[in-house]
Amino acid sequence: MVNKFYTTLLTYFCSMRKLSNADLRRKSIQEFKNSVKFPIIIILENIRSAYNVGSVFRTADAFLVEAIYIIGYSAKPPHKEIKKTALGAEETVEWKYFNTTAEAIVELKKSGYHIFAAEQAEGSYLLHEMEAEPDEKIAIIFGNEVSGVEQTSIDMCNGCIEIPQLGMKHSLNIATAAGVVLWELVRGRLLKC
Repeated sequence: MVNKFYTTLLTYFCSMRKLSNADLRRKSIQEFKNSVKFPIIIILENIRSAYNVGSVFRTADAFLVEAIYIIGYSAKPPHKEIKKTALGAEETVEWKYFNTTAEAIVELKKSGYHIFAAEQAEGSYLLHEMEAEPDEKIAIIFGNEVSGVEQTSIDMCNGCIEIPQLGMKHSLNIATAAGVVLWELVRGRLLKC
């Protein structure tokens, strides 16, 4: 009986085949630009690492995010380190630069966006409890790798979203945090479609 189990398990795993690029039906740059995007905007506030910025571009491309707003001293395309981690996503994802987060928030609020900071704060919403309608416009601020989202930016937000963390550090790299938050927001919308 044990041998039959292992034989079945081996057959199952051996029958899986890694998908090729052709199987994945990847979009061209133009197809991506013409695709309907999720009404989510990422705000990168004073990100020190251009590699992190590039990683967020790649994640934004993966989840068909509307745009990235780059703030302050965060690197912006074209940039060698962004290109290295974005792997071309800096050419597909729309982006815009602002000197301050306040300027970006004012523009977004005029366009009907709800603004949230990805931050541990009093009264924050736990990420898995956030519920957004498929067409709800949301912007998420991701802050500096050391100091997080500035308090002045949090004061202008509709709230904070917190990723539950169970370990000792209670800290995630900004690129990792962006991936977790974006997946949860997109997953919730996919379930409602």
